[in-house]
Amino acid sequence: MGILVDKNSKVIVQGMTGREGASHSRAMKEFGTQVVAGVTPGKGGQDFEGWPVFNSVAEAKSATGANVSIIFVPPAGAADAVLEAAHAGIPLIILITEGVPTVDMMRAVQEVKALDEHSRAHGGEGVRLIGGNCPGLVTNAEAKVGIMPNKIYATPGRIGLISRSGTLTYEAAKLLNDAGMGTSTTVGIGGDPVIGTTFADVLPLFEADPDTDAVVVIGEIGGADEEAAAEYIKTSMKKPVVAFISGRSAPKGKRMGHAGAIIMGDVGTPESKLAAFQAANVPVADTMPEIIDLVKQALNK
Repeated sequence: MGILVDKNSKVIVQGMTGREGASHSRAMKEFGTQVVAGVTPGKGGQDFEGWPVFNSVAEAKSATGANVSIIFVPPAGAADAVLEAAHAGIPLIILITEGVPTVDMMRAVQEVKALDEHSRAHGGEGVRLIGGNCPGLVTNAEAKVGIMPNKIYATPGRIGLISRSGTLTYEAAKLLNDAGMGTSTTVGIGGDPVIGTTFADVLPLFEADPDTDAVVVIGEIGGADEEAAAEYIKTSMKKPVVAFISGRSAPKGKRMGHAGAIIMGDVGTPESKLAAFQAANVPVADTMPEIIDLVKQALNK
């Protein structure tokens, strides 16, 4: 079954009537995802290619029972869209938008965390934000809530995949698929400096998932998320984990690709990430294809 989303997930699309929202709504429907409605303020009551459109997330949730929202809203309004979904009681929110102002993301992440803690303290299922600047997530052959290519994820697999990089997410998933292993669930957490869900947040879900045998972590230079993930693996994971770190040849002080991929002093360096994974007995691939060999070795131990 994988984690976070499955065939029973009911998805609303914030920004469905825009170009990107419309295109990916169609692709998610084609994959088999239960896309149940769109949300575009001012267009409530309209029909969009067979989907009802609502003015607010609260209205859409009340009418459809949605439990997942994916957001295709321009950067200036993206954080507000996240908070609208969170306050409406949507337990899983995926923010695809790139370029959301950092101060807006800090506000949204902090408020979502507070809402999550309040919900769990009162017996609720919590609130989780994935992204922004992420490709979303997909449980093979069950549900896709994101922008990944459909065909890579058509066959169920048993390898969990977590990645900060969009393109490398697809490459790793295809390599695993071509090797006959495939992925259970793929989670793109996003590469911005401030994101809602980290590696260390997702790893426990894969550790508890009976349909995941091993996990691949695709990290990047910059930040300390990989180091935190390595610490969790070292202390709490029994399933094998294989890693890859992109940007290892980047010069210090230079931003490479993602906004979060910047090295400041000794924080976020390739050396610190490699040392952390080594201390956690996590093999790190030098190339993407090497991931396959390391996963096979880990499963055969």
